[in-house]
Amino acid sequence: MKITFRPLTIGDLPLLHEWLQRPHVAEWWGEQGSLADIKAEFEPLTDRGSSTTRAYIAQLDGTPLGFTQCYVAMGSGDGWWPDERDPGVRGIDQFLAHEHHLGRGLGTAMVRAFVEQIFRDPAVTRIQTDPAPENARAIRCYEKAGFRAVGEVDTPDGRALLMIRER
Repeated sequence: MKITFRPLTIGDLPLLHEWLQRPHVAEWWGEQGSLADIKAEFEPLTDRGSSTTRAYIAQLDGTPLGFTQCYVAMGSGDGWWPDERDPGVRGIDQFLAHEHHLGRGLGTAMVRAFVEQIFRDPAVTRIQTDPAPENARAIRCYEKAGFRAVGEVDTPDGRALLMIRER
């Protein structure tokens, strides 16, 4: 079993739109709107985009497994992490695309592999994530991938559990 990450492309946006409509994803990622809305939001995160956030399609042995993204926390804007002063902190978000993959350890494997890839950059000092406090499955996944809970925080998306993984 090998998990790899390829940059999100404009051609992936219809697939991403479909994944975001799935109940097990929408429960935590919220209503996402039309394909045009997805294109407007995620096109800057593609391999041709200009954002400091980079998005990827996670693949299991070459088959799409899910979505993941990484961003510089400091200066991310829109009310996200206004007190962060360390330019080496990265934030991550992800989901498994297929409900039948839940509860099988694939989320943990995906997060571990992504964290390993991010830490290849020597400038990265810490990785953080912010699941909803009631998302027990995600919290357990992050714990198994080496993250520890710091405490609850208020974010533009509501209350979240800030979890970090040191280098």
